Amino acid sequence: MGKDQFQEEFLKLMNEHAGIIHKVCRLYANSETDREDLHQEILIQLWKSFPKFRAESKISTWMYRISLNTAISNLRIQQRSPRIVETEWVPSPVFDPNESNKEANLKSMYDAISTLSEIEKAVVILYLEEKSYEEMEEILGMSQGNLRVKMNRIKEKLRKIMVHSQSGSSMK
Repeated sequence: MGKDQFQEEFLKLMNEHAGIIHKVCRLYANSETDREDLHQEILIQLWKSFPKFRAESKISTWMYRISLNTAISNLRIQQRSPRIVETEWVPSPVFDPNESNKEANLKSMYDAISTLSEIEKAVVILYLEEKSYEEMEEILGMSQGNLRVKMNRIKEKLRKIMVHSQSGSSMK
């Protein structure tokens, strides 16, 4: 494969599966600038790894693995460096399944997920993508049994966050 063909193939795959990168960036970066930086870093890591991709797994599995590892690594680096901490906590909007405003519901869901640990976020994003536990095991390197237990704990944690969010906003 020539250099031009190689680049075309990479760009084609990135365009076909762009949603993977966007979802990871949305979960692991808070600001638009941070999302753009993370997006760029993920693309760089995918480009560096592309020559080694041997199609032994699905392209989406490979992309999730690289994207999540890059996001988690970047998050750990950021946590080691000094950062500005907001002093006032502002409760997020309440998730209401009957509400017609899907964007508000989506934001509430992302806000709740953003409180999870790095690994919990990775499990959630793969779950929401309807990945099988077998695929999740391959991407995350965790046993299926461990993933099932972790998923149940995450669901309970998210329920508690949503209940807390609802009770916090009803006190206004």
